Amino acid sequence: MSRPRIVIVGAGFAGYRTARTLSRLTRHQADIVLLNPTDYFLYLPLLPQVAAGILEPRRVSVSLSGTLPRVRLVLGEADGIDLDGRTVHYTDPEGGEGTLRYDRLVLAAGSVNKLLPIPGVAEHAHGFRGLPEALYLRDHVTRQVELAAAADDRAECAARCTFVVVGAGYTGTEVAAHGQMYTDAQVRRHPMRTGMRPRWMLLDVAERVLPEMDERLSRTAERVLRQRGVDVRMGTSVKEATHDGVLLTDGTTVDTRTLVWCVGVRPDPLVESLGLPMERGRLLVDPHLQVPGRPELFACGDVAAVPDLTKPGQYTPMTAQHAWRHGKVCAENVAASLGIGGQRRAYRHRDMGFVVDLGGAKAAANPLGVPMSGPAAGAVTRGYHLAAMPGNRVRVAADWLLDAVLPRQAVQLGLVRSWSVPLESASPEVARVPGRPDAGPAGSAGSAGGPGRTEPAERRQGGEPAKARPGEEPAKSQPDGESAKSQPGGEPAKSRPGGEPAKAQPGGEPARKHPGRPGADGASGERHRTSESARPRPAHAPGTSRKAAEPSTAPKPSTGARRSEAPGGTRSSGGTRSSGAPAPTRSAGPPTDPGPEPPPNQPPPGPDIAPGPVKRTDGPAVEGDS
Repeated sequence: MSRPRIVIVGAGFAGYRTARTLSRLTRHQADIVLLNPTDYFLYLPLLPQVAAGILEPRRVSVSLSGTLPRVRLVLGEADGIDLDGRTVHYTDPEGGEGTLRYDRLVLAAGSVNKLLPIPGVAEHAHGFRGLPEALYLRDHVTRQVELAAAADDRAECAARCTFVVVGAGYTGTEVAAHGQMYTDAQVRRHPMRTGMRPRWMLLDVAERVLPEMDERLSRTAERVLRQRGVDVRMGTSVKEATHDGVLLTDGTTVDTRTLVWCVGVRPDPLVESLGLPMERGRLLVDPHLQVPGRPELFACGDVAAVPDLTKPGQYTPMTAQHAWRHGKVCAENVAASLGIGGQRRAYRHRDMGFVVDLGGAKAAANPLGVPMSGPAAGAVTRGYHLAAMPGNRVRVAADWLLDAVLPRQAVQLGLVRSWSVPLESASPEVARVPGRPDAGPAGSAGSAGGPGRTEPAERRQGGEPAKARPGEEPAKSQPDGESAKSQPGGEPAKSRPGGEPAKAQPGGEPARKHPGRPGADGASGERHRTSESARPRPAHAPGTSRKAAEPSTAPKPSTGARRSEAPGGTRSSGGTRSSGAPAPTRSAGPPTDPGPEPPPNQPPPGPDIAPGPVKRTDGPAVEGDS
């Protein structure tokens, strides 16, 4: 008799806890499959410290395969669920498709950016929901301060040193607090010619900072922000965003090259396609986290509307604290439904309080309802994070210790480009990659050059590429798909036949593209194929997969045989993918990311010969050996 299969969609707080608990409870009595776009669990509360240079990115990334024994990881993003057939269709990071059969399905897909119909925001703002966005913001802020320090024009210096954060919730407040400290440290080491100081603005339509927290903690956080120099404006938001500034709702115009969007999140649109009862975009479940009428379907985390038994008539809020607890109860109930564990139980919670890290030794916290501030709150906040993290505790503590005794390294690595992290309602965990065939139309928004972006790919009407703004690195996007020419400070390159750029090799040796092989990333030297997982999810009819809702007006390159999993768990070939045009998207297709041009005397490599010099090992050296 085959073992039952449990498929978990998403590895956020709820999905990760569900997988970890099930791994302990089932003990090889069930097959556990975790479907996630990345191979790590992201500890989101510490993401602002990554952007501020306190923590390295891998400190907040916990390996899924390394910490989840007896759990099989499948890299991909779910784009369709057949409830009657009990299958999940997904797209992997290289564009391939696959199908997973399940006996129990746990939906823990999490949330995505919440966009508002404000002119220019989708084109000129960046979100803050994933590692690529945090890395981009760190590089971008560092670059703006360095450009401002070299500028003679006072107006340009002021614009580059102004950073606007929209949303005074947990994320926005921490980003502004850490950002002000980070830029102040840069200016202390390298003062600006005009004598200016970086200016951070925190905007929100709410009446106070951190409106979801206790009022005393809100006052504490606002006092710390103002003492640090952050311009806090409550009851004010963005009315319009342009390439060189923002217009506020109070009529004020602010010149800036940076707009960070931290307004909030909404549940992943995946659950909307199921045709099941919803509550404000969240899937309705009972107190046991089970979907009524579907005994095989469970949901937890941000995508689930879980009744709050302590507050009748209400649902638990979309917080990491609740998602983490959802995961444990959901795993126990899934095991009980298979006859593996004990009795199922309803989800009840007890408020343990909240913590907000304001940088340095400052924080606002109310553990167990006791309001705290200052260094004591800072110690409680960091202790809570260390206890809550499922891994990397020693590395995180070591980074905190080093940050306390050593200056931060203000270095821009340029690993994440502006167009690869557009503000859109798609998976924030996966950055866009160059040359992807599912890139949106050139006139759509999302990857156009926003404030302070160094690789703008904005197109005007008629497909004409936009010109770069002063002080930025223009990147002309060619209408026929040719790669953009890099500017001073970048790596010059021309596109190869077929539109595929060549990349630099580890030893500095440029290489041409092998026929039929994917391109390599110029910054890291790693090879990538096109990913469809970062594509915005289109709305479609209930009960249908996302692929079925996409238009089929243009052919798409085949990415190999479609993969499906038979009931026994083995893969079988089911033919090639059907052609179809990409779904409508908010973001324009990114320009290809060229690498360095090879020297004129570099011979093209053969199909089975690696580029660069080859050392002979089968005989005496001959001319040309190295």
